[in-house]
Amino acid sequence: MSVEVVTFGCRLNAAESEVIRREAERAGLTETVVVNTCAVTAEAVRQARQTIRALRRARPRARIVVTGCAAQTEPQTFIAMPETDRVLGNAEKLCAASWVDARAAFGLGDARKAIVNDVMAVRQTAAHLIEGFEGRARAFVQVQNGCDHRCTFCIIPYGRGNSRSVPVGAVVEDVRRLVANGYSEVVLTGVDITSYGGDLPGAPKLGTLVRNILRHVAELKRLRLSSIDSVEADRDLIDAFGADARLMPHLHLSLQAGDDLILKRMKRRHARQDAIAFCAAMRRLRPDMVFGADLIAGFPTETEEMFARSLDLVEECGLTHLHVFPFSARAGTPAARMPQLPGAVVKERARRLRERGALALRRHLDGEIGAKRRVLAESSERARTEQFTPVKLARPAAPGAIFEATIAAHDGKQLLAA
Repeated sequence: MSVEVVTFGCRLNAAESEVIRREAERAGLTETVVVNTCAVTAEAVRQARQTIRALRRARPRARIVVTGCAAQTEPQTFIAMPETDRVLGNAEKLCAASWVDARAAFGLGDARKAIVNDVMAVRQTAAHLIEGFEGRARAFVQVQNGCDHRCTFCIIPYGRGNSRSVPVGAVVEDVRRLVANGYSEVVLTGVDITSYGGDLPGAPKLGTLVRNILRHVAELKRLRLSSIDSVEADRDLIDAFGADARLMPHLHLSLQAGDDLILKRMKRRHARQDAIAFCAAMRRLRPDMVFGADLIAGFPTETEEMFARSLDLVEECGLTHLHVFPFSARAGTPAARMPQLPGAVVKERARRLRERGALALRRHLDGEIGAKRRVLAESSERARTEQFTPVKLARPAAPGAIFEATIAAHDGKQLLAA
């Protein structure tokens, strides 16, 4: 084993893990496992710690480096773990010098265990020129990092810093390189990608970036967006969905709740009706559009009536793929100081929200039976439709291949191809 990277969390982390692998290998590290953590919930941090302990038991001679958002926001948690050999902050993990320094430190038995600097001091994000993604059929391109918003429940800005964008030309070149290396689908990633461009000369919007990619990389077959904040979607971005079928008809929305007072207490920038209107407008523009969404159950002060509005939002927005998060108080955030709901209530509401999501997914799957869909094979046995619905293939396929599949049935969670 040379360098293995264990990735938690978002697609941005997945993209950055490829940079980590490349830089660590270039630095000459061997027998090293890097754990790229997530901090979005306390459960995500717990899972990272559990994984680190399991890795140490399984590989007693390996060096374990911990990085990512949890390492940035609570470095002492990982410094205190005897299983870890080094802790790197979110900015440090992408720097070649950090991995060269780590190799030298390991060789000298250097006692310095952590290098975690102030991520708020980082002002720029550069393209990382990734050539490929190990074990993945689609490529991820980081276009933005950090967040200028301060939602009351969210620790991520303190792990990622303020919003900063990769210049349009660099993103286009990155996409062109990946397509030349055989990738048919590219996903644009970031922490808050609809804030893209505010820090760049001329302040180009995300829609400008998307249109440039589609215009200048004609050979790209499929372009997909990671999670967006619908209230920040610009006109060019919205129009691009109607103008180019290569922009995939699937949007994952950062909605979080369906009640206006809870949204206000979360310090979100949209109201319930904004979300409903956006989904309706996008579906008029692109009738095959499918929506996913992040929703939090059991936010502090949430009443049963308020929660019911989140349940109803699933139907009113026509949501299909839900990511449900039981509220998790993160130390240092305003929501952690608000009146908390009993844990049993939070857990029960999360269960009900997931059940509502399962019903919505089943309706979508029912409607797909008999349809012919263009799918991208993620493995020899599994693919995704343009709407990002999983498909179990009847015959083996080459990962990365795009082809037409007839949908014969479903099992409640995925489509089954004929």
